[in-house]
Amino acid sequence: MALWFSSALLPDGWASNVRITFDGNRIARVEKDVAPAGGDERHGIALPGLPNLHSHAFQRGMAGLAEVRGPSNDSFWTWREVMYRFVDRLTPGDMQTIAELAYMEMLESGFTRVGEFHYLHHDKDGAPYANIAEMGAHIAEAAHNTGIALTLLPVFYAHSGFGGQTPTQGQRRFINDPASFAKLIEESGKVLASLDGARLGIAPHSLRATTPEELKAIIPLAQEGPIHIHAAEQTKEVEDCVAWSGQRPVEWLLDHAGVDEQWCLVHATHMTTDEGPRLARSEAVAGLCPITEANLGDGLFPAPNFLAAGGRTGIGSDSNVLIGAAEELRTLEYGQRLFARGRNLLADGEGKSTGRSLFDRALSGGAQALGIAAPGLAAGQPADLVSLDENHPAFAGRRGDAILDSWIFGGAAPIDSVWRAGTPLVTRGRHKNREQIVRRYKEVLVTIVN
Repeated sequence: MALWFSSALLPDGWASNVRITFDGNRIARVEKDVAPAGGDERHGIALPGLPNLHSHAFQRGMAGLAEVRGPSNDSFWTWREVMYRFVDRLTPGDMQTIAELAYMEMLESGFTRVGEFHYLHHDKDGAPYANIAEMGAHIAEAAHNTGIALTLLPVFYAHSGFGGQTPTQGQRRFINDPASFAKLIEESGKVLASLDGARLGIAPHSLRATTPEELKAIIPLAQEGPIHIHAAEQTKEVEDCVAWSGQRPVEWLLDHAGVDEQWCLVHATHMTTDEGPRLARSEAVAGLCPITEANLGDGLFPAPNFLAAGGRTGIGSDSNVLIGAAEELRTLEYGQRLFARGRNLLADGEGKSTGRSLFDRALSGGAQALGIAAPGLAAGQPADLVSLDENHPAFAGRRGDAILDSWIFGGAAPIDSVWRAGTPLVTRGRHKNREQIVRRYKEVLVTIVN
């Protein structure tokens, strides 16, 4: 199979009249400045597919359900109570149906791999299913049915607060001890064995949900896979961590957990001017989820300080309240602009494109965080690519990095087609199974919400 593009973002920069040949699920050959051959599919602008490093797929189903003001100041913590009530109702089949909608929307927006930070493990009464990885199997099935690549990150969650506090009733479906978590990881590996391109990692939920002893016990289960953890998302979390340990969450992890390039600290929103450079030097990825962080009122990541120290970042859709690769990148930059009252704050330097800088960081940092080699349109790479509609008004007269700037900041998401592992999944902006996925989703959500 061969595709021809009028322009493409290759590892060494933009090129024109590019022909990309697939050999099964990988790119066999990339030719520049060539005419299309007979039988080639012709498209506009080619980009590598982006990694989405942080998703809670089931939360797509509760988008909009927590937007009513309560009797006190609303925050992440009041939103969490709505989430607990929603999750109480989900069956494994419901989980799969919601995940399929979320993964379909990710593909339609330009994501081709997702890191599923998966913590809904048990039955409605908190008892494990006969297969402790039952819920993970349905996540894997959703990835298979939509075609998105999956890095599954089963979550270790044991406590309701710092210092090993007893879990609450609302958390009963999440809870494991180190022994049962080891079994969960073993069974999750079996679940992923037949899923093309799948990777397995682990995710201690947060320092408030695990003790130091438990963290030490579970880290070896990651082997060579990624390790993800929520860190410093809310100010209350930071204050509670200081009260428990005398240190802030990122500071504690850097001092006690051996954080390195295998790790992704999700959010890392509330860091001091010392913590940011220290995290950068560890070579871990900061997993940023700007749409969710804005929706929950978390705060703004200290990006200039972190990036100046060489920090690595990627993006994720987290609660999936709104799914869009360009929207995540735009919100990341706009948050910094609102705070600092400046423009082009996350560009790599004078004369550099902000859109290109955002895109390149999301590509490399997301790949590192999800345990894969950096994606790119080159021979030998997985055939995961996205085409933009060059006839969209946003691209009129644009070339090179101006294409990315217009895609991200032009207010539109003109995705034309998406291929994953050489398989066409999205055509004219629509997933091949959109009609069936949406129909099932609507049927399930009516029963859950009513």
